[in-house]
Amino acid sequence: MGTTQQHDIAGKLLIARHSVVHHLPAEVKLVAMLSFVFLVVLTPLGQWWAFGVYGLLIIAVIAAAKLPPVRVVKRMVIEVPFVIFAILMPFFSAGPYVEYFGLQLSEAGLIAGFGLLCKGTIGVLSSVTLAATTPMRDLLSGLTRLKVPTLLVEIAGFMVRYVDVIVDEMRRMKIARQSRGYFERGIRSWPVIARSAGALFIRAYERGERVHLAMLSRGYNGKLPSYSLAIATKAQWATGMLLPMGAAIILVLAWRMA
Repeated sequence: MGTTQQHDIAGKLLIARHSVVHHLPAEVKLVAMLSFVFLVVLTPLGQWWAFGVYGLLIIAVIAAAKLPPVRVVKRMVIEVPFVIFAILMPFFSAGPYVEYFGLQLSEAGLIAGFGLLCKGTIGVLSSVTLAATTPMRDLLSGLTRLKVPTLLVEIAGFMVRYVDVIVDEMRRMKIARQSRGYFERGIRSWPVIARSAGALFIRAYERGERVHLAMLSRGYNGKLPSYSLAIATKAQWATGMLLPMGAAIILVLAWRMA
């Protein structure tokens, strides 16, 4: 079941294409994405042209990966909480204030909110691109080749394998409630949902215990079989580092102009 669930997750996130981005090793893409996002975060607020160029760079990577724009935009919905927070910042930050359309807005809040929106959007686009071009198993292998602690990699692997199992358990519990004539309606349903969440935690914990005992009975000694340790070539590293290198040039220019 674990392998099947992992394939389900990978199938939902991965957009299979034959492109340069897809064929890069996972560790190269991980380092490139993290470096790119780190450089974007270091960019001083007020240099808005730099964020526009960053956006063009990540859009160029999406185009090189041949990802459908509509599917990428749909996955950007995860950014909605950041957008709401950015919109609220001008209303709750300290002065001085400026007036727009009859509203008194904090100038510092406007700058901080717009900066958060720019950096958050670029970061989410980078994450979506990485997930859409890299199978989940390859990501775990890439983490192993980057010398991430084995225990963390194994925890991430189990999370990927069994998240669909937990979601399916939630679905069955909801069907069970509805079959008994209960439907969630407003705030009054929160106590029932809270009790269901507690029951789900207990079930997940018990399932984890059973999975662990099953692994021990099959010879598990605290370490899963190692993933492939193939090494990325210099040419692949050079290709992957084009994105953060371009971002580094933009960052230097932005700091000089600040």
